[in-house]
Amino acid sequence: MSRDNLSSDSMIKATRSRAKFSGHGNSKGASGHRIEGVTAASEFLKKTGESYIFQPHEHGYETIKIGAAWDEVIIPDETFLGKLMKKTKTIDIDLDIGCLYELQNGERGAIQAFGDMYGNFDKEPYISLSGDERSGKTEGHDEFILINGPHWPEIKRILVYIYIYDGAPHWAEIKPEILIDMPGENDLMVIPDVKNSALSVCAISGIENVRNGAKVTNYTEYFPGHAEMDRAFGFGIQWTDGQKV
Repeated sequence: MSRDNLSSDSMIKATRSRAKFSGHGNSKGASGHRIEGVTAASEFLKKTGESYIFQPHEHGYETIKIGAAWDEVIIPDETFLGKLMKKTKTIDIDLDIGCLYELQNGERGAIQAFGDMYGNFDKEPYISLSGDERSGKTEGHDEFILINGPHWPEIKRILVYIYIYDGAPHWAEIKPEILIDMPGENDLMVIPDVKNSALSVCAISGIENVRNGAKVTNYTEYFPGHAEMDRAFGFGIQWTDGQKV
């Protein structure tokens, strides 16, 4: 991703008066679809625009987990000895998961590793990021977002996205997958479609609070940067330049 399109420090709170909701669809992003996985108990949203409704639980939700995992990129070793021995080497891809959020009180912001915006699980925005896995070598989900389920009624909507901070956006090779784990429900799995490997940001899905239930919609659209994605979904966040440390 071009670092010109990244947020620098906090982007902590968007100005509430600045955000004008565009009504998603005004921006051109490459659409995608979800592909069936291997877990029989999982649910799959297979087409862009398809939605799934989680009914509100009588005593509220427990912790909601949104995980991201991806594969290493393996290429031939082009050194003399590498060619002679037919060796391969891996290229580390720094792929991150993040989300834009809007609370019922109007506060808007972002949760992501870039800018050290890890959120807060116990107080507003009641959303936190596990950490920053920079290689995809860990077992299971490399990074995940946690949502404080008992405080779900205070959250209006969330846009979940992944972005490649470092490395070429070869989406077909890294094979990213997103799992939305709603407690007491079947998992929702999404594997983004590959439409444009020149674009480094992929908006995966929206999660809206509907009468304290959750409506999950498959978006899977690609964008050149965070600001373009923001404009498409109308969060109105201030984006500035910066880099990871």
